[in-house]
Amino acid sequence: MAAQPTAHPHPHFRKPSFPVAAPLRDYLRRYRRERDLPVTYERLRRFAESAPLADAAGLPTLWETVVYDQLEMESLQEGLKQVYAILRVDGDLSVMQHLYIDRIDFCAFGNSAPFRIRIVNAYNDNPDHFYVKRADASRIYGLELEHVLSPNRMNYLTCGATLVEEHIAGIPGDAFIARGLGGRDLKPIRLAKELVKFNERCFVRLLGDMRSYNFVVVVTPDFEDAQVRIRAMDFDQQSYEGRLNFYRPQFFKDNRPFALFCVKHLRLETARQYQREEQVLMLQRAAVSEERLALLLAAMSGDTLAPPAHLHELRTALAAHYRRDTYHRCESMGALVRENLESIRLHVADPSLIPESDSMAGGLE
Repeated sequence: MAAQPTAHPHPHFRKPSFPVAAPLRDYLRRYRRERDLPVTYERLRRFAESAPLADAAGLPTLWETVVYDQLEMESLQEGLKQVYAILRVDGDLSVMQHLYIDRIDFCAFGNSAPFRIRIVNAYNDNPDHFYVKRADASRIYGLELEHVLSPNRMNYLTCGATLVEEHIAGIPGDAFIARGLGGRDLKPIRLAKELVKFNERCFVRLLGDMRSYNFVVVVTPDFEDAQVRIRAMDFDQQSYEGRLNFYRPQFFKDNRPFALFCVKHLRLETARQYQREEQVLMLQRAAVSEERLALLLAAMSGDTLAPPAHLHELRTALAAHYRRDTYHRCESMGALVRENLESIRLHVADPSLIPESDSMAGGLE
């Protein structure tokens, strides 16, 4: 099932958008994220009309379908097919001739105010989606940290002030809660395990605001029951807020059913085992991408991604949480992410340093 944003009673506050500075731009070029694209975000903003878009049940969504004048629409459709070809097959448009742009939707909700492009295979009616957004350095750092430190590969491109992302398919967390947290083919322990791992990844790499509607649950049928993975799909709140618990999904009210689910199905010792497994995996991923991660964190450490008050509040809280005074020397959010990785490296080497109640199955308030 594809993730579909719906109206929520507590939308994000609008954090400022941060420009892409030269070191980050150099990083993006080095790893072929920065490309020349025929369609930019600002061009898509010049639509002529819009109409509200309802979901399959006829309920209103946060999206509006937009239309352009006829001459612009023809050019846009061809340009968007080229963008999709660059995103998917490195620009080989010869294998994309049977695709057509079916719909362009716009969402004013959130910081990136995205356009969602629905592209369809004319031979079998199979649709796909991709997004064109306003480029924000915070979000780009979030996407890249997810690519390097998580089990998920992120496919995105930048072009000046434009960001293009592929669709992340899955069941939105809030919809998953509404369905009763799983089904007959999903073992509770597997979901609880993935929730603990997801919680730990967000905390270490400082990805904030992972309320249930900002991540998806991916269920994959297997020969023995079903496998599950939790994936973030919103990276706007990467390393901005000063509150420590903003980076721990377990403490959001929206996620309380997930947290209570973990408490019900996991012993604290087992939760800590899964937490440690994910810490080790993050360190292994960091080692495999050592040069890339070093360049990314160097660029991030030179960027201002949050007000000084947020940085000082967070570094003080992290120093207390990990019991390491070295955090007080950090002068950027990038430095805090680097220090978090060092903290879990030290904790893996010395288990006595593990903070208490630090997993999704512990520390509920």
